[in-house]
Amino acid sequence: MNLKITFFKSLLAFGFFTTLTAQRVSVPVDTTIISNHSVAIKGKTIPYQAELGFQPVWDDMGYPVATLNYTYYSRTDIKDNQTRPLLISFNGGPGSASVWMHIAYTGPRILKITDEGFPVQPYGIKDNPNSVLDVADIVFVNPVNTGYSRMVPDSEGNLPKRDQFFGVNSDIAYLADWVNTFVTRHNRWRSPKFIIGESYGTTRVSGLAKALQQRNWMYLNGVVLVSPTEIGFEFEGPVEIANRLPYFAAAAWYHNALPPALQNKDLTEMLPEVEEYAVNELLPVLAKGGYASATEKQAAVKKIAYYSGLSEKTVNQNNLAVPFNYFWKDLLRDKEGFTIGRLDSRYKGLDIADAGSSPDYNSELTSWLHSFTPAINYYMREELGFKTDLTYDLFGDVHPWDRSNNHTGSDLRDAMGMNANLHLMVQSGYYDGACTYFNAKYIMSQININGKFTDRMDFKGYRSGHMMYLRAEDLKTANQDLRDFIEKASISIDQGAKY
Repeated sequence: MNLKITFFKSLLAFGFFTTLTAQRVSVPVDTTIISNHSVAIKGKTIPYQAELGFQPVWDDMGYPVATLNYTYYSRTDIKDNQTRPLLISFNGGPGSASVWMHIAYTGPRILKITDEGFPVQPYGIKDNPNSVLDVADIVFVNPVNTGYSRMVPDSEGNLPKRDQFFGVNSDIAYLADWVNTFVTRHNRWRSPKFIIGESYGTTRVSGLAKALQQRNWMYLNGVVLVSPTEIGFEFEGPVEIANRLPYFAAAAWYHNALPPALQNKDLTEMLPEVEEYAVNELLPVLAKGGYASATEKQAAVKKIAYYSGLSEKTVNQNNLAVPFNYFWKDLLRDKEGFTIGRLDSRYKGLDIADAGSSPDYNSELTSWLHSFTPAINYYMREELGFKTDLTYDLFGDVHPWDRSNNHTGSDLRDAMGMNANLHLMVQSGYYDGACTYFNAKYIMSQININGKFTDRMDFKGYRSGHMMYLRAEDLKTANQDLRDFIEKASISIDQGAKY
C-alpha cells in the first residue's frame, strides 16, 4: 500500500507544537490529512484517497463551537463525480463513534476478526474486498464528543452550552448544517446522496432526511437504517410485548433450544410462523390483559414457551411478558449455564452465579471492544497518519441526552412523501435483542402507513446480530445489498423526480 501523507493548514502543526511545549493535548479545528491507497473489491483494483479531517461547527456569529472528525474515502480514477454516489455514514449510541461501520462494514479497511466476529490477536487491519467504495464515495462522521470530535472553547476558555449538541433535535440540526458544509467543500452537490445510520444513528438519519430537505434544500436518494431504534414511533404495551417473540424464537433456534418440530426447520422457514402467531393471536390476548379467559391465557403460555425455548412456568410467572434481561439470563441457564448477548445473542457469557434475573455483563460488547479499540487506534495513527495524544472515544460524554419531541420516523415518512426519488432500506440481524428485526418490520409498516411507499422500501435480514457485518458471510451479503440498493435508487433519476 502506497502511503503518502500530506498535511494541510498550519493549524495541525500548531497543535503538535502546543502539545510538545505546553504538554497540552489540542484538537485541530479545521484541517485535513491526505493519503493514497488501493483496495481490491470484487476482483478489481480500486485506487482511492483517504482524507482524515476536522471540520468546524459554527455558531450564529460564525465562530467555531465544535469540530467534527471525519474520514472521507473517494475513488481517484473517477474524473467526473456528478453521477458518483456519496454515502454519508453515522453510528449511534447516542455517544458512539463511527468506528463500527467504518472499520467493520463499508470502509475499504476492516479489523481482523474470526469469520463469526470474535477477536483474534495480534490485532490489526486488513483490506475489505466487500466495501461499497467501488460504487460510492464514503464519509464516516463522528458527532461531537465521539471519536476525535470535540467542543471548542471560546477565547476565554469556556466551552459552549451542551444542549446545542446533545439531544434528538439539536443533534439533527447541527449535523444537517455540517453535512451542507462538507458537501459544498467537496463539490458534491450534483452527486446522488445517501445516508446510512446504525442503531441510534437510524434516529439521526431519519431526522436528517427531512432536515436536509427543509433546512438546506438537499434532497437525498436513499436512507439506510441498520438495526433501527423506534425512531420516534411509540409501540409500548401489547404491541411491544408481542413483537419480542420472533426475536426470542430466533435466538433460541440458534442455541438449539426449541422443540424438534421448530428446530428442524431452517431459521427463515420457522420465523414467519412465529411472526404470524405474534400478530394475529398473541397480540389480541395481550390487549385483553386481565379480561382474557383462563383458556386463552393458558394457550398463550404454551405457545410462547414453545416458540421461545423458555419454560411454561417462566412465561406464566411473567404474565406472558418475559423481560429481555430475563430471557438473556434464563434461556441457557439450566441447559449450559451460560447467558446470551443482548446486541448479538450468538455470544455466550459466563456469570459468577447462575441465579438472578439478568446477565452480569454484555458478552457481545465485551468481545467487540476487545477487537475494535486496538484496531481503530492503530489505523488512525499508523495508516491515516494522525499522530496525536487525543483519546479516540468509542463512547463519548453526551449525557444528559434530550430525547423529547422525537418525531424522526414521521419526518422520514414526510421526506419520502415530498421526494419521489427517496428510497429506504432496512438491515437487521435476527439475533439482535436490542433493536429486534421484527420491531424493524413494524417501524417500516408505520412509515408505509398508507401503503404507497412499498416499491421504494426494502427489508434485509441476516443471521447475526446488531452489527451483522461482523459475520463474514453477512459482511459480504450486507454490502452487496447496500450496493444493489444504491444502484436501484440511482436508476432513472435523470428522468425527473415525479409521481
